[in-house]
Amino acid sequence: MPVIRWVGVAATALALGTLFATPPDAPVKKTDAFLDAETTGLLNIEATECFDDPEYDRMANDKVVVYVPCTEGADNQSYGFVHAAEGTFDRPTVAAFGWDRCGQAFDKLWRGPSAEGLDFYPVLPTAETWADGDRVIMCVVYRPTGRLPDSVLPLAGR
Repeated sequence: MPVIRWVGVAATALALGTLFATPPDAPVKKTDAFLDAETTGLLNIEATECFDDPEYDRMANDKVVVYVPCTEGADNQSYGFVHAAEGTFDRPTVAAFGWDRCGQAFDKLWRGPSAEGLDFYPVLPTAETWADGDRVIMCVVYRPTGRLPDSVLPLAGR
């Protein structure tokens, strides 16, 4: 009798666990806090290049962003940079500027059906990098439901 109860309890726990689990294909919303200018490897990424989400690297003892050729599929693609004005670092103001400017560029590049399934986020300087003169905000496109299969930048002349 105790074995049957244990099996029943285990089955109930398993059923409840799946009730509260996040589905594996749940969309991911990346914000301006997802990455920042101090994320290791990020400064090696140029406009139009693809890269994966940061993963912990034992050698670096930190989370690291790694360049990936777009043709191999990637989590993100840089589609440009915008420059914030000089002044005192105010994260909310810099973030609002990044969302606005990256959003304008996103809307120009991806219109109508080509924008379906894509989203963007800005990568901001930090107070530390700002103090060193960094005013650059990277604009990044990604697919909330999974990896980009290739470059998603529209071809010139289309």
